[in-house]
Amino acid sequence: MPPSQKRARRYDPARTRSAVLAQFGNVRKAVETLSAAQLDLPTRLGDWTVRELAAHLVMAVESVSRHLDASAQTREALAGRAGGQREITLLEWTAGTAPVAGRIAEDTRGLAASAAPGELFDRAAARIAERLPAAPDDLLLPGRVGAMRLGDYLVTRCVELVVHTDDLNHATGLGIPYDRQALAACTRLLADALAAKAPGASTEVRIPPYAVVQCIEGPRHTRGTPPNVVETGPLTWIRLATGRTEWAAALEDAQVTASGERADLSDLLPVMS
Repeated sequence: MPPSQKRARRYDPARTRSAVLAQFGNVRKAVETLSAAQLDLPTRLGDWTVRELAAHLVMAVESVSRHLDASAQTREALAGRAGGQREITLLEWTAGTAPVAGRIAEDTRGLAASAAPGELFDRAAARIAERLPAAPDDLLLPGRVGAMRLGDYLVTRCVELVVHTDDLNHATGLGIPYDRQALAACTRLLADALAAKAPGASTEVRIPPYAVVQCIEGPRHTRGTPPNVVETGPLTWIRLATGRTEWAAALEDAQVTASGERADLSDLLPVMS
């Protein structure tokens, strides 16, 4: 049985740290090449321009340094309180981001207007390189959705970085590469979010080479080929899971294969918005 249905999936903290830094580095190199005209291009994220999207990618990583910088919060975190917030799991994070989207958008616009993208990326890169190495993985950090251990919070940064790298590629055509570990973490967490949203074992969702989960109530399959199977690639899955791609469109474009009467995921997507 896939790990998400037996127990919480575990992520290697060292690999997650490296993945966050690597993917942020990939984006930083690409943004440095953008002209003023390219920074003003529209994106698929409402009225955000590329400039605001770039600022949001900075904010995703800068939030780690900001939490680690706050000495009073850190002392509370070490005592297990994190400013009085309830500690949440990774799956609670995926389900809890929508209510804070407005505040995130407001902060993103403010950051985008505060400095040039290159300056924002340079500052964020220097800060996290200085602060992250000495921080323990079990440090409890306050966050917008709830308190999280640093190790888990960095997994959420992989999700933010990968999802919005794809948004940036869509807007600019840059072809920014994806760190393999960051892409794997993002794919797995969003797959587990589907299994948590629709618990069961009648349908197998395959996202090679990173994830397989079972979901949806119905007859449990135990041997041979499952009667209900969905299969797609990591980026298509991420777009489906976050509402960038519609289920029907992905099927029509042969980006997804689905067989069996319980292989329609349209009512379950997106799992994170």
